[in-house]
Amino acid sequence: ELAVSQRRAVPMHRNTNGVEGYTHHHLLNGYYIYIFYFCQQRSAMKINKKIEILLIEDEQFDVNRIHKTIRPFEDRLHICEVVSNGRVALELLEDKSNQFDVVIMDYQIVGGIMGENLIRQIKKIDSTLQIIVVTKMTINMSDFHFANALMEAGATWYCTKYPGDIENYIYQPTDFILSIFNAYEKKRLEEEKLQSNKKLQKNIETILANKQIIGQSPEIIKLRKQIELCAKSDTSILIQGASGTGKELVAANIHYLGHRKFESFVPVNCGGIPENLVESELFGFEKGSFTGANAKKPGLFEVANNGTIFLDEITELPIAAQSSLLRVIQEGEIDKIGRTQKVKVNVRIIAALNKDIQQEIKERRFREDLYYRLNVVPICVPPLNSRKEDIPLLVKHFIQKFDEDSANNIYQIDDAGMKTLINHDWRGNVRELQNVVQRLLFYKETQIGEEYVRMALGEQVNIDNQQQQLLKLGNKSQIRTWSEIEAKVRSEYFQFVRDNTESDAEAARALGLAPPNYHRMCKKLGLK
Repeated sequence: ELAVSQRRAVPMHRNTNGVEGYTHHHLLNGYYIYIFYFCQQRSAMKINKKIEILLIEDEQFDVNRIHKTIRPFEDRLHICEVVSNGRVALELLEDKSNQFDVVIMDYQIVGGIMGENLIRQIKKIDSTLQIIVVTKMTINMSDFHFANALMEAGATWYCTKYPGDIENYIYQPTDFILSIFNAYEKKRLEEEKLQSNKKLQKNIETILANKQIIGQSPEIIKLRKQIELCAKSDTSILIQGASGTGKELVAANIHYLGHRKFESFVPVNCGGIPENLVESELFGFEKGSFTGANAKKPGLFEVANNGTIFLDEITELPIAAQSSLLRVIQEGEIDKIGRTQKVKVNVRIIAALNKDIQQEIKERRFREDLYYRLNVVPICVPPLNSRKEDIPLLVKHFIQKFDEDSANNIYQIDDAGMKTLINHDWRGNVRELQNVVQRLLFYKETQIGEEYVRMALGEQVNIDNQQQQLLKLGNKSQIRTWSEIEAKVRSEYFQFVRDNTESDAEAARALGLAPPNYHRMCKKLGLK
C-alpha cells in the first residue's frame, strides 16, 4: 500500500523524445526498498526452494531487464532457461516440464506460436504451470478484452513493459516480484489439488470395484449402458425392481460414475423411518423448534447437498413428506422445522420402489405428480430368474468376497451343485443368492456338492449326520460359542423373512419390530 501511494505521488517526467516516462525506479532507496525486502522476507518464510523460471523472450534488451528486476531475489528466483522461439519453448517443456515452476513470456515472439495460442499449448503440457505475460501492447491503453483473453487462455497475470528508455526494470519491481511468488504458490496449490483428486479418484475406483454389477447376460449389459447414460446427466431417476435385485447398487454406480462422484452419496431407507420422524430426518430442524430439540440437526438432504440422495422404498413415505419432497424437486429448497427461511439445496434424487406404483397412486397412497417428477428416467432392474446365466459369475464373486482364503481358491462347487443353484427359483433374487453362498462357506467344506447346496437352500437332505455337519456337534474341538450360533440362526431367519416380504417395513412388521430396530439389527447382522 505504501508502494502504491508513493508511486501515485511521484509526477511523470517527459524524456528527450517527448515520451512520458516513469520515475518508479528512482524510489528504490526509500519506501520501495523497505517494501521490496519485506516482501522478500515474507516470501522466504513461505518458500523453501528456489523458484525455477522459463523465460520466453526474443529481445535481449528485455531479457536483461527481467534479470535486473529479479536480481535482489536471486536466492529465491532462478531463470534456468531463456528461449526466443515459441516452438522451441514447447519442445523444451515437453522434455522438461517438471523442471519449471513459472513461465514468463513475451506476448509477441518469433516462431509462429505466440500469445493466447502459446499459453494454451503450454497449459496442455502441464496444467499446473503458471504463466506471466509481459507485453508492450497495452502501454497506451486499458484493454479489458485483451486481459480477458489472456486469463481465459490460462495466464496467471500480465503486465505492460516499461518504456524502452528505462533500462533497469521490466515493470514496477514489487508488483512483478510478488506476481512470481503468487504464481508459484498457485502452482503448488494446484499440484496439491491434483494429487488430492488423484487420491479421491483412486478411492472412487475402489468403491466401484466393490459395487460392480456382475453378469454378462443381455439384460445386465443393457442395464450397464443405462447406468452410463444416467451418470452423464442430473435428471431424477426412478429404479424399479423386485426385492433383492440390487437397486441401491445401481444408484451407487450412477452416482460414482457421474460428476458428483466426489460428493456424498446418501442412501435412505424410507420404510425404516418412523412416520412421525420422517420430515425431521429428511429435512432437519433448528434448536428449540420443539421439546427435546436441544441442538439443531441437519437433514439428510443437507448432508447430501451437491451430491446424491437415494430414497429406497419411496412408496413408504407418508403423504405429508411426499408434499415436502415435491417442493424440494420443484424449487430446490427445503423447509426445516423451526426455521422461517427456506434452505437451498442442490441434490440429485434417485428413488426406488418394489411395489406396483400405479396401484399405490390409484389407492391415493402416493402422489401422482410426485411420481411423474421422480420418473424422468425409469430403470428396471431385472430379476435373477430372468438372467440365470449370470449365476456362476455371481457365485464366484460372492465366494471371493466372503471367503478369507479366496486367494487360494479352496472352495469349489461341483457341476451338480452349480446346476442346482441355476435351477432354483430365486424369489429373493441376488440378495438370496448372496445369503446362500455365505451359508455354503459356513459349512467349511472345500468341495461343495449338490447335497450341501440343497441344504443351504433349505431343502431336506437325507444324508447321515448332516445336521451334525452343519453345527459340528460331534466334534468337541469345534464347539462354537452360543453367540455365534445365535447370530447365525438370527441372520438366516431375518434373511428368510426379508426374502418373503415386499419391503423392509413389511419385514419389520412380520417380525414384530419397529422399523428402526429392524434396520439396526440387519446392519449388525451384516444384511445391510
